[in-house]
Amino acid sequence: MTRSKSPSPASHAGRPTAKPQAGAAKLSASKGAQGVWLYGLHPVAAAWTNPERRIHRLVVTEAGRASLDGVLTQGRAAGLTRPGVMVVEKAELDRMMPAGAVHQGVAVDAAPLPEVGIDDLCNELAAESHAVIVVLDQVTDPHNVGAILRSAAAFGAKAVVVTERHAPETTGVLAKSASGALEVVPLVRVTNLARALEELQQAGFWSVGLAESGKGTLAQFDLTGKTALVMGAEGSGLRRLTMERCDGIARLPTGGPVGSLNVSNAAAVALYEVARLRV
Repeated sequence: MTRSKSPSPASHAGRPTAKPQAGAAKLSASKGAQGVWLYGLHPVAAAWTNPERRIHRLVVTEAGRASLDGVLTQGRAAGLTRPGVMVVEKAELDRMMPAGAVHQGVAVDAAPLPEVGIDDLCNELAAESHAVIVVLDQVTDPHNVGAILRSAAAFGAKAVVVTERHAPETTGVLAKSASGALEVVPLVRVTNLARALEELQQAGFWSVGLAESGKGTLAQFDLTGKTALVMGAEGSGLRRLTMERCDGIARLPTGGPVGSLNVSNAAAVALYEVARLRV
């Protein structure tokens, strides 16, 4: 999925490492001075090497700096414009991050990626006859959405569509759970999910809702063409109007004492099944 490029900051990767700055720890634990904090080795590495991601600052511990040596070299080799590196003590970085954040000694203050709309998505995939996307109906947990993005990247899905309301913001928590996938799989936000499903159907997508009420398993559906896997929140599941907009409702062949899966696990199983049917 091609996103429009964002302007790059003036400083360049490879600039000498900056010394710790007093007061850095007073910055917001959720948002950076100019964007949002992304933390953890995989999210930071993916953001740093993504030419469409604008980076304002990179803050690391000494150990974190060593872990990113290869990534910094890759950024320089690609000619990416990047800021210098600010080295701080671990305790200071702990204070800069949200409580309990597993930052692994690295964090970037990054601008949001350019937004991708449902029209952009349909136009971008117009020529692809086997594209797969995931559509989430009011899934609010950032860990689940991040994990679904990771599975989407692993199984070659082209996008994850979420509702504008009742969906998590793109925070460091979501990015950490996505483990770098946020940089390669667009997170498309829509105001009206039912209308978005209609647009996807007009663009050639066959939408399959996942629910325990499905009469057939996912393996019994023809998923070889353009496919939208539609999944609801745990507990409430798919809303009635969302189900009505789907071309079919399928279930996973679960059984035993626990009859359902966490939505992120269910998404991984469903994406695997689609990939298996296409081998």
